[in-house]
Amino acid sequence: MATILVMQARGRVTAAELAEELETSVATARRDLEALSAAGIPVYPQPGRNGGWQLLGGARTDLSGLTSVEARALFLLVGPAASVDPEAKSALRKLVRALPETFRADAQAAADAVLIDPAKWGEPARERSPHVDALQAAIVERLRVRLTYAAWDKDPVERLVDPLALVEKNERWYLLGAIDGAERTYRVDRITELETTDQPAVRPPEWDGSAAWERVVGEVRQQRAAAIATVVVATSAVPWLRERFGRESVETLDEDELTTTLRITAPTDTMLARGLAGWGADLLSVEPASVREELARLGAELVARMGF
Repeated sequence: MATILVMQARGRVTAAELAEELETSVATARRDLEALSAAGIPVYPQPGRNGGWQLLGGARTDLSGLTSVEARALFLLVGPAASVDPEAKSALRKLVRALPETFRADAQAAADAVLIDPAKWGEPARERSPHVDALQAAIVERLRVRLTYAAWDKDPVERLVDPLALVEKNERWYLLGAIDGAERTYRVDRITELETTDQPAVRPPEWDGSAAWERVVGEVRQQRAAAIATVVVATSAVPWLRERFGRESVETLDEDELTTTLRITAPTDTMLARGLAGWGADLLSVEPASVREELARLGAELVARMGF
């Protein structure tokens, strides 16, 4: 299909031109052209100095009649698959390049607008943020957004952001953006207000969404591993602890039918203690002492508050 789209967009092409456009070998391009001709599609070689292969008789494919808006909508829908499947990414890139040149920028922007990270990461979101659709549109239309962001430990702040891509991870959405060229990441469900401006967004040269997200994930992993505890718990509690801390933060060191030894990471000893405090008799031992002290402090605060 990509071969036919290229021929529809460019008219006559040589095997070498087709190979360059679709990132294949000349032999593969020539074989594809010959296969189309043999299958009855009116693709014919034109001899001579300015010759090549041409699609005759108005033959068309289902994608050929797309308007620019339809092409953008289609690539916004199928683009996320390319972030998890190398073959889908290659196919999508070829299809974008096969579109009429006037459509390519919008189609590519739509294809790059959303990334999917299939790895689990903490608890899934309870509901989809109402800002996701507006951010998708701003990314594709390359417009800046003005947002108010409320981080969990800070007062809300207003930012003017160049939106670059959205990432969906474990049903939770993240915005990859930039402010004056500096990369920023925002959890979409913490955006309290959003306005799309008429100012053009600036996309850093050669910016790669997948690479940018990998940098974010690496930084988060380092932060989450700042505090480490080794705990022995009742084996029945392990699935719940993985759900509470996230699978990437819980490693099994030893286990039997009754008990399991885990290594659990979190940003601070306090966050480790809070995640462990509710397990009572299922929590058999905890190291290091700093986490045990945090557990004792939390327990004392609870006793004092409840008046036991």
